[in-house]
Amino acid sequence: MPLLVGTSGWQYREWAGVLYPPGLPQRRWLEHYASQFGTVENDGTFYRLPADRTFADWRARTPAGFVMAIKASRFLTHVKRLRDPDEPVERLMRAAAGLGDRLGPVLLQLPPNLRADAERLDACLAAFARHSNDGMPVRVAVEPRHPSWWTDEVRQVLTSRDAALCWADRRGRPVTPLWRTAEWGYLRLHEGAARQWPRYGRRALGSWLDRLALAWPDRAQVYVYFNNDQNAAAVADAAAFAAIARRRGLDAGRTPQADRLAGT
Repeated sequence: MPLLVGTSGWQYREWAGVLYPPGLPQRRWLEHYASQFGTVENDGTFYRLPADRTFADWRARTPAGFVMAIKASRFLTHVKRLRDPDEPVERLMRAAAGLGDRLGPVLLQLPPNLRADAERLDACLAAFARHSNDGMPVRVAVEPRHPSWWTDEVRQVLTSRDAALCWADRRGRPVTPLWRTAEWGYLRLHEGAARQWPRYGRRALGSWLDRLALAWPDRAQVYVYFNNDQNAAAVADAAAFAAIARRRGLDAGRTPQADRLAGT
């Protein structure tokens, strides 16, 4: 189970002096981030779809082998609510093509008040299936946030499209079923319950590794992103999670050493 471990976003001012050396200009933060981590989840693409040249610029500023997952536009997920997906999916994938081989999975985070509609989800995933990434099928992870989605019908749609159910955590506990619906996995950790909010404790991190290893005991790729950006918790927790994984003999990709992060 090779892991790619990173954070959701990289442009947080609180990370200056922790991940980013003092005095490093913000325009150079992506380059420094990519020298420390092997992957990032770009949540900025949810709020505004960048121009094609921006995706190409991100590719040019990151090293070979770096992976950037992108969060699908809220126009698709929150305005259209997955209806009529062809045009917004086409626009997203046309722009994201600028990332080339740096492009990782696309995350569909659904609105909390969007009730299950398996047919609509299947049509959206079919729209993504018409595109490829460097000759390979586009990987899509889906993060529903309404309990009506936890049905056999939805699980079958995800499985038939090789789309990963995004496992999600709040305060050290799963808030989604632990379904394996694809030949790869995707985990987002939103908020830990450790004393230093919103950090995760070592026991919680180890428990998530246990769950992942149980679901993906083979050579399947699993993407893990920490979304608890406040107080630079995501940086410290990603580094700690990767360190625990390595002690268990797992490949956790490139992450900084936890004991070398300032202020954590």
